[in-house]
Amino acid sequence: MNSLPLEKKLAVISALVEGNSIRSVSRMTGVDRNTINSLLLRTGERCQQIMNERMRNLECRYIQVDEIWTYVQKKRRNVRAGDPPEVGDQWVYVAIDAESKLIPSFYIGKRVRPDTWQFLWDLQQRLAGAVQLTTDGLNHYTIAVPECFGPEHSFAQLQKMFGSWWLEDGTPEGKYSPSGLTGVISKVRQGDPDPDFISTSFVERQNLTMRMAMRRFTRLTNAFSKKLANLKAACALHFAHYNFVRVHSSLRVTPAMAAGITPHIWELGELIA
Repeated sequence: MNSLPLEKKLAVISALVEGNSIRSVSRMTGVDRNTINSLLLRTGERCQQIMNERMRNLECRYIQVDEIWTYVQKKRRNVRAGDPPEVGDQWVYVAIDAESKLIPSFYIGKRVRPDTWQFLWDLQQRLAGAVQLTTDGLNHYTIAVPECFGPEHSFAQLQKMFGSWWLEDGTPEGKYSPSGLTGVISKVRQGDPDPDFISTSFVERQNLTMRMAMRRFTRLTNAFSKKLANLKAACALHFAHYNFVRVHSSLRVTPAMAAGITPHIWELGELIA
């Protein structure tokens, strides 16, 4: 990989951040897929370092939090007793600033209280002051948020309830249709949050961005992650590219520029320098 020309590296990374699988990138660029995987791992490590260094003392006011499901190697129902702990379901915890659309923190783990606490603690360490935090209805947040953020932060949960259209419809096509929203329950857990900003819409939209930009998150795909390290590298690359390189369509600048972290739009080469 060290002898791979810079132009080839940029072509590979550019194809990966646009949602192509490693095998399709190999066919498009002529680069061996093992080399692509090595480049992804190294670039992911670099992107994680950038996120850790740059996402500090952030002046955010309204933070939205959600989790998106994926899996490594096999789904939970196929996991056997002798499989490594990384095999099976994985959840990507994501936080987004509702104003700048910045992703200050993400975490990959299980949907359990210790991993929820680790994610929230990492998020809290990156923020400069008090924020209003909105999460989904996961019950782990009710204990972990006050422990990690303290009483000076406002905290609310938004529980969305969905129907089962495909059960009512009874047709095979209905199984792949989105369920209808039947209700929303908002609960204030701490402080005095502004009702106008009790929302998870932006972070849920980020879930779609992840599915479009990372092939391994596409529904009904065979491009799932074979190793946890690959999943972590792909997510680090995605979030660094989203924050620093990709111009947000509604902001007309990158989220990092909107948040005052950097004065310019980064070139893709700065992520692999």
